[in-house]
Amino acid sequence: MLSKNSKSKPFPKKIEITLEEDRTAEFLDEVKASDYIKSINGILLTDKVIDTTVVGEVEVPFKYINYQGRIVESSYKINVVDTVPPIAYINSTYSVKVGSNPEFYKRILCGDNYTSRPECYFDGDYDLDKEGNYKVKFVAEDESGNVFSKDVTLKVYKPKPSSGGGSSSTSKPKKYINDIIKKHKTDKTKIGLDVSKWQGKIDFKKVKEAGVEFVIIRIGYGYDGKYTLDPRYEENIKNAKAEGLEVGLYFYSYAANEVQAKEDAEWVLETLHGEELDLPIAFDWEEWGSFNNLGLSFYEFTNMANAFMDTIEAGGYKGMLYSSKTYLENIWMPTKYPVWLAHYTTNANQSSYKGDYFLWQLCSNGRVDGIKGDVDIDVLYLD
Repeated sequence: MLSKNSKSKPFPKKIEITLEEDRTAEFLDEVKASDYIKSINGILLTDKVIDTTVVGEVEVPFKYINYQGRIVESSYKINVVDTVPPIAYINSTYSVKVGSNPEFYKRILCGDNYTSRPECYFDGDYDLDKEGNYKVKFVAEDESGNVFSKDVTLKVYKPKPSSGGGSSSTSKPKKYINDIIKKHKTDKTKIGLDVSKWQGKIDFKKVKEAGVEFVIIRIGYGYDGKYTLDPRYEENIKNAKAEGLEVGLYFYSYAANEVQAKEDAEWVLETLHGEELDLPIAFDWEEWGSFNNLGLSFYEFTNMANAFMDTIEAGGYKGMLYSSKTYLENIWMPTKYPVWLAHYTTNANQSSYKGDYFLWQLCSNGRVDGIKGDVDIDVLYLD
């Protein structure tokens, strides 16, 4: 029995934890502290999502109450890894002129989900000063050691003088709004257009009578901090609204980082002056020929788009990402924002893109009464 003057000692904070043997996570995996705890003498009080945005060793702190009723703080470490190889857009044959710059290969779009500047090069013997077909490999390697490799015939050629005989060209059959309405209009879809100055002066009354229900209007574009309002923007948004068409916008961006993308969005918000919209504002980035110059991983590149859309949403509007099927499948990483898909296909009913999207730009050679020449036609999905 304890004496009157003795002091009782508290139970020790007993820690009995068994961790999983495999404590690795893939870059950007959604994992929690509990995912690596096999057993524990208590109940977790915190089970936060682990930050897997940086490859390497990560400490995972957690707090739990043990079976003695004591609160215990502890931690363990996991290893975040990247096992995804880079991507390069190159055909089985790649042609260059005799005497080309030795760094010609830097024009080939080559990128990685995590590494900002993967090492990309041709492996094999070839002579840029000598005409011929050379069997080589195009190689791309990221900082985690993941490798993309493709057999390529490097064709070094001398340009032939033009015969001056001219060339013939064929154009794809036009897609008429009536046919698209018949194929795609249901009680769960709407048919619309996206327009800019290139459509000239639009007769929106005729456009509406043709069955068009909405229009996505280019508000402008920006490069290196200098912005240009689309010359037809004010006229287009005024006249489209006057005819009762639902309206959304898109901005053509040349942003090279998150800061510039945020500035793009701020310009859009300032230009709108609170103008009401029915549909989102799209981030439209299509400068793929200069992608390598950005020095961005696909993750950083997607965060650039997110910076634009986050700013748009903070300004009281909805944001969306515009891009084509190829780049959505291979370069853009998942985002919480809706997707406006560009995919021109001969399939009459649906795109083969497997990701989620709520807008589908199905052609660029559409024909609609009220517009002279070609126009993009879109399908909006209500569910």
